[in-house]
Amino acid sequence: MEIQLGVIEARYADMIWEHEPVTSSELVKMTAVQFNWKRTTAHNVLRRLIDKGLFQNENGLVTAVISREEFYARQSRQYIEDTFAGSLPAFIAAFTQDAKLTPEEAEAIRKMIDQAEEK
Repeated sequence: MEIQLGVIEARYADMIWEHEPVTSSELVKMTAVQFNWKRTTAHNVLRRLIDKGLFQNENGLVTAVISREEFYARQSRQYIEDTFAGSLPAFIAAFTQDAKLTPEEAEAIRKMIDQAEEK
């Protein structure tokens, strides 16, 4: 499932993930300070994020349905699928083409590959 977020929706989602669980009234206060939004704007954008399946609002308490990590992992997989025909090696080749990896980065990547092979 691909979820597209605009820049402001992504900033609002990050705010919710950072503070969850959070009440919708507290979100209204935070968005007034951070984005200079009115109450209706905060609720409308929250509704869009709920409709996209990221959050839920149960009796005024907003919590995540999908964690920030899971959301960005899905976005990354979708980017690799769309841009590199799903080829992780092609992505890594493009990413490292003009950049030298430090020994620590190379070791971290090796560990990730080893862990992925074990799954």
